[in-house]
Amino acid sequence: MSANPVSHPILSVRDLRVRIGQSAILQGVGFDVAPTGTTALLGRNGVGKTTTVRAVLGLLPEEGEVTGGTVRLDGEDVTGHRTHTVVRRGVGYVPEDRGVFGSLTVAENLALAERAGGPHHYDLVHDLFPELKARRAQRAGTLSGGQQQMVALARALLNDNRLVIVDEPTKGLAPRVVTEVAEVLRRAAERVPVLLVEQNLAVVRRLAHDAVVLDAGRTVHTGDAAGLLADRERTTSLLGVGRHERPERPDGQSEAQGQREHATKETT
Repeated sequence: MSANPVSHPILSVRDLRVRIGQSAILQGVGFDVAPTGTTALLGRNGVGKTTTVRAVLGLLPEEGEVTGGTVRLDGEDVTGHRTHTVVRRGVGYVPEDRGVFGSLTVAENLALAERAGGPHHYDLVHDLFPELKARRAQRAGTLSGGQQQMVALARALLNDNRLVIVDEPTKGLAPRVVTEVAEVLRRAAERVPVLLVEQNLAVVRRLAHDAVVLDAGRTVHTGDAAGLLADRERTTSLLGVGRHERPERPDGQSEAQGQREHATKETT
Protein backbone atom coordinates (compact mmCIF):
# COMPACT_ATOMS: atom_id res chain seq x y z
CA MET A 1 0.00 0.00 0.00
CA SER A 2 2.19 2.81 -1.25
CA ALA A 3 1.85 6.43 -0.24
CA ASN A 4 0.34 8.69 -2.87
CA PRO A 5 3.10 10.90 -4.32
CA VAL A 6 0.89 13.69 -5.65
CA SER A 7 0.78 17.11 -4.01
CA HIS A 8 -2.79 18.04 -4.94
CA PRO A 9 -5.66 16.94 -2.68
CA ILE A 10 -6.59 13.29 -2.93
CA LEU A 11 -10.22 14.30 -2.37
CA SER A 12 -11.83 17.64 -3.18
CA VAL A 13 -15.44 18.37 -2.24
CA ARG A 14 -16.94 21.62 -3.54
CA ASP A 15 -20.33 23.12 -2.59
CA LEU A 16 -21.83 19.66 -2.06
CA ARG A 17 -25.59 19.69 -1.66
CA VAL A 18 -27.70 16.67 -0.77
CA ARG A 19 -31.43 16.24 -0.36
CA ILE A 20 -32.98 13.23 1.36
CA GLY A 21 -36.71 13.11 0.79
CA GLN A 22 -37.97 16.63 1.38
CA SER A 23 -35.04 17.64 3.60
CA ALA A 24 -31.98 19.56 2.40
CA ILE A 25 -29.34 17.82 4.52
CA LEU A 26 -26.18 19.27 2.98
CA GLN A 27 -26.34 22.88 1.88
CA GLY A 28 -22.82 23.69 0.76
CA VAL A 29 -20.08 21.39 2.05
CA GLY A 30 -16.57 21.98 0.77
CA PHE A 31 -13.14 20.74 1.86
CA ASP A 32 -9.96 19.04 0.70
CA VAL A 33 -8.27 15.89 1.97
CA ALA A 34 -4.49 16.05 1.78
CA PRO A 35 -2.64 13.23 -0.02
CA THR A 36 -0.92 12.23 3.21
CA GLY A 37 -1.89 11.94 6.87
CA THR A 38 -5.30 12.26 8.50
CA THR A 39 -7.99 14.85 7.89
CA ALA A 40 -10.70 14.96 10.58
CA LEU A 41 -14.32 15.71 9.72
CA LEU A 42 -15.87 17.18 12.86
CA GLY A 43 -19.11 18.65 14.12
CA ARG A 44 -21.94 18.09 16.54
CA ASN A 45 -24.21 15.10 16.03
CA GLY A 46 -26.73 15.60 13.26
CA VAL A 47 -24.83 18.22 11.23
CA GLY A 48 -24.30 16.00 8.19
CA LYS A 49 -20.92 14.29 8.63
CA THR A 50 -22.13 10.80 7.79
CA THR A 51 -24.26 12.09 4.93
CA THR A 52 -21.15 13.79 3.55
CA VAL A 53 -19.06 10.62 3.47
CA ARG A 54 -21.96 8.59 2.11
CA ALA A 55 -22.44 11.14 -0.67
CA VAL A 56 -18.74 10.87 -1.52
CA LEU A 57 -19.11 7.08 -1.67
CA GLY A 58 -22.40 7.03 -3.56
CA LEU A 59 -24.12 5.41 -0.57
CA LEU A 60 -27.11 7.72 -0.16
CA PRO A 61 -30.48 6.08 0.55
CA GLU A 62 -32.90 5.54 -2.31
CA GLU A 63 -34.72 8.79 -1.57
CA GLY A 64 -31.46 10.74 -1.39
CA GLU A 65 -29.74 12.63 -4.20
CA VAL A 66 -26.86 14.98 -4.81
CA THR A 67 -28.46 18.21 -5.97
CA GLY A 68 -25.33 20.29 -6.46
CA GLY A 69 -21.59 20.53 -6.13
CA THR A 70 -18.74 18.21 -7.09
CA VAL A 71 -16.66 15.41 -5.63
CA ARG A 72 -13.24 14.78 -7.16
CA LEU A 73 -11.04 11.83 -6.29
CA ASP A 74 -7.42 12.44 -7.26
CA GLY A 75 -8.65 15.01 -9.78
CA GLU A 76 -11.32 12.76 -11.31
CA ASP A 77 -14.97 13.79 -11.04
CA VAL A 78 -16.86 11.02 -9.21
CA THR A 79 -19.91 13.06 -8.24
CA GLY A 80 -22.94 10.80 -7.97
CA HIS A 81 -21.08 7.70 -9.13
CA ARG A 82 -22.21 4.31 -7.91
CA THR A 83 -20.47 2.95 -4.84
CA HIS A 84 -18.68 0.09 -6.60
CA THR A 85 -17.21 2.57 -9.09
CA VAL A 86 -15.82 4.79 -6.35
CA VAL A 87 -14.45 1.82 -4.41
CA ARG A 88 -12.72 0.40 -7.50
CA ARG A 89 -10.97 3.72 -7.93
CA GLY A 90 -9.25 3.10 -4.62
CA VAL A 91 -11.45 4.14 -1.70
CA GLY A 92 -11.73 2.01 1.43
CA TYR A 93 -14.60 2.57 3.85
CA VAL A 94 -15.18 1.71 7.50
CA PRO A 95 -18.84 2.52 8.30
CA GLU A 96 -20.09 3.76 11.65
CA ASP A 97 -21.91 0.47 12.30
CA ARG A 98 -18.81 -1.55 11.23
CA GLY A 99 -20.79 -3.62 8.72
CA VAL A 100 -19.25 -6.91 9.84
CA PHE A 101 -20.94 -10.12 8.63
CA GLY A 102 -21.63 -11.78 11.97
CA SER A 103 -22.43 -15.24 10.63
CA LEU A 104 -19.13 -15.44 8.72
CA THR A 105 -15.70 -16.08 10.14
CA VAL A 106 -13.01 -13.43 10.41
CA ALA A 107 -11.20 -15.02 7.46
CA GLU A 108 -14.39 -15.02 5.36
CA ASN A 109 -15.05 -11.35 6.18
CA LEU A 110 -11.57 -10.48 4.94
CA ALA A 111 -11.86 -12.65 1.84
CA LEU A 112 -15.06 -10.86 0.83
CA ALA A 113 -13.17 -7.55 0.99
CA GLU A 114 -10.52 -8.66 -1.51
CA ARG A 115 -10.60 -6.39 -4.55
CA ALA A 116 -10.08 -8.14 -7.88
CA GLY A 117 -6.97 -7.33 -9.86
CA GLY A 118 -4.83 -6.02 -7.03
CA PRO A 119 -2.57 -7.19 -4.21
CA HIS A 120 -4.05 -8.12 -0.86
CA HIS A 121 -2.03 -7.03 2.14
CA TYR A 122 -2.57 -9.86 4.59
CA ASP A 123 0.91 -9.38 6.03
CA LEU A 124 0.04 -5.79 6.92
CA VAL A 125 -3.36 -6.74 8.34
CA HIS A 126 -1.88 -9.49 10.51
CA ASP A 127 0.88 -7.16 11.67
CA LEU A 128 -1.64 -4.51 12.68
CA PHE A 129 -4.19 -7.00 14.05
CA PRO A 130 -2.37 -10.12 15.31
CA GLU A 131 -5.47 -11.11 17.29
CA LEU A 132 -7.47 -11.43 14.08
CA LYS A 133 -5.01 -13.97 12.72
CA ALA A 134 -5.46 -16.03 15.85
CA ARG A 135 -9.24 -15.73 15.56
CA ARG A 136 -9.49 -16.22 11.79
CA ALA A 137 -11.81 -19.25 12.17
CA GLN A 138 -14.10 -17.53 14.71
CA ARG A 139 -17.49 -16.16 13.66
CA ALA A 140 -17.33 -12.37 13.61
CA GLY A 141 -20.64 -12.08 15.43
CA THR A 142 -19.09 -13.64 18.53
CA LEU A 143 -16.29 -11.06 18.71
CA SER A 144 -16.29 -8.11 21.09
CA GLY A 145 -17.16 -4.66 19.76
CA GLY A 146 -13.50 -3.72 19.68
CA GLN A 147 -12.56 -6.89 17.80
CA GLN A 148 -15.34 -6.28 15.27
CA GLN A 149 -13.99 -2.78 14.74
CA MET A 150 -10.59 -4.32 14.03
CA VAL A 151 -12.19 -6.56 11.38
CA ALA A 152 -13.84 -3.53 9.77
CA LEU A 153 -10.54 -1.63 9.71
CA ALA A 154 -8.66 -4.67 8.42
CA ARG A 155 -11.03 -5.00 5.47
CA ALA A 156 -10.39 -1.40 4.46
CA LEU A 157 -6.62 -1.81 4.71
CA LEU A 158 -6.45 -5.13 2.88
CA ASN A 159 -6.39 -3.55 -0.59
CA ASP A 160 -4.34 -0.85 -2.26
CA ASN A 161 -6.32 2.35 -1.69
CA ARG A 162 -5.80 5.98 -2.52
CA LEU A 163 -8.03 7.02 0.39
CA VAL A 164 -9.60 5.38 3.44
CA ILE A 165 -12.74 6.87 4.99
CA VAL A 166 -13.38 5.89 8.61
CA ASP A 167 -16.65 6.87 10.32
CA GLU A 168 -16.69 7.02 14.16
CA PRO A 169 -14.20 4.17 14.77
CA THR A 170 -13.97 4.65 18.56
CA LYS A 171 -17.67 5.03 19.26
CA GLY A 172 -18.80 2.86 22.17
CA LEU A 173 -15.38 1.33 22.78
CA ALA A 174 -13.59 0.99 26.10
CA PRO A 175 -10.70 3.44 26.67
CA ARG A 176 -8.06 0.75 26.25
CA VAL A 177 -9.54 -0.28 22.89
CA VAL A 178 -9.81 3.37 21.82
CA THR A 179 -6.07 3.67 22.33
CA GLU A 180 -5.46 0.53 20.24
CA VAL A 181 -7.70 1.73 17.41
CA ALA A 182 -6.03 5.14 17.40
CA GLU A 183 -2.60 3.52 17.11
CA VAL A 184 -3.75 1.40 14.16
CA LEU A 185 -5.13 4.48 12.43
CA ARG A 186 -1.87 6.34 13.05
CA ARG A 187 0.10 3.57 11.41
CA ALA A 188 -2.39 3.26 8.56
CA ALA A 189 -2.15 6.99 7.81
CA GLU A 190 1.58 6.56 7.21
CA ARG A 191 0.64 4.48 4.16
CA VAL A 192 -2.62 5.94 2.89
CA PRO A 193 -4.49 9.23 3.53
CA VAL A 194 -7.41 8.95 5.95
CA LEU A 195 -10.62 10.96 6.19
CA LEU A 196 -11.72 10.43 9.79
CA VAL A 197 -15.13 11.21 11.27
CA GLU A 198 -14.61 11.26 15.02
CA GLN A 199 -16.16 12.74 18.17
CA ASN A 200 -13.33 11.89 20.54
CA LEU A 201 -11.16 14.99 20.43
CA ALA A 202 -8.26 13.27 22.16
CA VAL A 203 -8.10 10.89 19.21
CA VAL A 204 -8.40 13.79 16.75
CA ARG A 205 -5.60 15.64 18.51
CA ARG A 206 -3.38 12.59 18.31
CA LEU A 207 -4.05 11.74 14.65
CA ALA A 208 -5.25 14.65 12.57
CA HIS A 209 -3.19 17.24 10.75
CA ASP A 210 -6.17 19.01 9.17
CA ALA A 211 -9.69 19.57 10.46
CA VAL A 212 -12.99 20.31 8.74
CA VAL A 213 -15.99 21.36 10.82
CA LEU A 214 -19.59 21.12 9.65
CA ASP A 215 -22.62 22.83 11.10
CA ALA A 216 -26.19 22.62 9.81
CA GLY A 217 -25.07 20.99 6.58
CA ARG A 218 -22.39 23.56 5.75
CA THR A 219 -18.64 23.82 6.18
CA VAL A 220 -17.90 26.40 8.86
CA HIS A 221 -14.18 25.82 9.39
CA THR A 222 -11.19 24.30 7.63
CA GLY A 223 -7.60 24.46 8.81
CA ASP A 224 -4.94 23.06 11.07
CA ALA A 225 -6.37 20.56 13.58
CA ALA A 226 -3.91 21.36 16.36
CA GLY A 227 -4.61 25.07 16.07
CA LEU A 228 -8.36 24.52 16.25
CA LEU A 229 -8.18 22.24 19.29
CA ALA A 230 -5.79 24.59 21.08
CA ASP A 231 -8.37 27.38 20.81
CA ARG A 232 -10.85 26.53 23.58
CA GLU A 233 -13.26 29.32 22.70
CA ARG A 234 -13.42 28.32 19.03
CA THR A 235 -13.67 24.63 19.88
CA THR A 236 -16.56 25.41 22.23
CA SER A 237 -18.29 27.51 19.60
CA LEU A 238 -17.90 25.03 16.73
CA LEU A 239 -18.12 21.67 18.49
CA GLY A 240 -20.15 22.39 21.61
CA VAL A 241 -17.44 21.26 24.01
CA GLY A 242 -18.09 22.79 27.42
CA ARG A 243 -15.76 25.43 28.82
CA HIS A 244 -15.53 23.87 32.27
CA GLU A 245 -15.09 20.22 31.42
CA ARG A 246 -11.89 18.41 32.27
CA PRO A 247 -9.16 18.29 29.63
CA GLU A 248 -8.96 15.28 27.39
CA ARG A 249 -6.81 12.33 28.33
CA PRO A 250 -4.82 10.20 25.90
CA ASP A 251 -6.79 7.09 26.85
CA GLY A 252 -9.90 8.57 25.25
CA GLN A 253 -11.69 9.66 28.45
CA SER A 254 -12.11 13.13 27.10
CA GLU A 255 -14.06 16.31 27.51
CA ALA A 256 -16.06 15.15 24.51
CA GLN A 257 -17.80 12.62 26.75
CA GLY A 258 -20.12 15.31 28.07
CA GLN A 259 -20.99 16.21 24.52
CA ARG A 260 -21.80 12.60 23.73
CA GLU A 261 -23.98 12.11 26.80
CA HIS A 262 -26.21 15.07 25.97
CA ALA A 263 -26.31 14.80 22.17
CA THR A 264 -28.75 12.76 20.15
CA LYS A 265 -27.48 10.08 17.80
CA GLU A 266 -26.60 11.41 14.37
CA THR A 267 -29.02 10.04 11.81
CA THR A 268 -27.88 12.05 8.85
